[in-house]
Amino acid sequence: MTGYGRGTCEVAGRRLVVELRSVNHRFLEIKLRLPWSDASIEAHVTQAIRARLARGAVTVSVRDEGGGVAQAVRADVGLARQVFQALSDIRSGLGLEEPVSLALVAAQAGVLTVGEAVADPEALWRMLEPGMAEALDGLVATRVREGTALKADLTSRITALSAMQRELGELTKDAPENYRKKLRDRLDRALKPGEIDAQRLAQEMAIIADKADVTEELTRMALHLTECHRLVDDGASNGRRLDFLTQELNREVNTIGAKSQSAPVAARVVDAKAEVERMREQIQNVE
Repeated sequence: MTGYGRGTCEVAGRRLVVELRSVNHRFLEIKLRLPWSDASIEAHVTQAIRARLARGAVTVSVRDEGGGVAQAVRADVGLARQVFQALSDIRSGLGLEEPVSLALVAAQAGVLTVGEAVADPEALWRMLEPGMAEALDGLVATRVREGTALKADLTSRITALSAMQRELGELTKDAPENYRKKLRDRLDRALKPGEIDAQRLAQEMAIIADKADVTEELTRMALHLTECHRLVDDGASNGRRLDFLTQELNREVNTIGAKSQSAPVAARVVDAKAEVERMREQIQNVE
């Protein structure tokens, strides 16, 4: 679900702007663009987002109100020496002629650190937290507004599919008996009396006709739609469960189409599949 939120706060005498942007994603993915290089601050920001959101690709940026925050770059020369020595040992041990380059040393973790150093992460977080909370409030508010419109759309699609399910029930209620009758008529025209054992024929016809019965599929389809209605009205983070139910709906509709030999049923199945697909696309926006 898309959304945007903005907050401001005072941190060490600087007026900072916190911006959050989210787009659709199956899971919760968080990308941080912070002016500090500190795992504790990153953990606090991530935890604050996870406490409010369940799905979406969220980008967090913190900058000076007047412009971008310059990213400090710090080098750990002591670590670089150790890395260089270790790589040189590997080079010698393998008998390689290629020299150990500066680029290779600098690429190793911890040699270069981008971001301002943080003396007291907890104090910094206490100053940053109000701006983060304000930005999250704004982001959630925009997602709620979008969710209200999305709920109305999904409800209308579930209602439409429920109507199609009832119509398919009417169109297919006599399918097994009709199939049995057509098969019997064809056999009567093709075979002479007594050529096939009547009892065995009746058994085989019953088995074949039973394969045309879609009662179970229609029942499961109705149950899935009822559950979709409940989840949409629930207001909780049910996006993944709804996504699963659309897969099951699609499976039942496909099975009904495969079992049916009726043109009206086939046409209605096409309509139902299209509606399920539109519903599935919308559900990607649901948290």
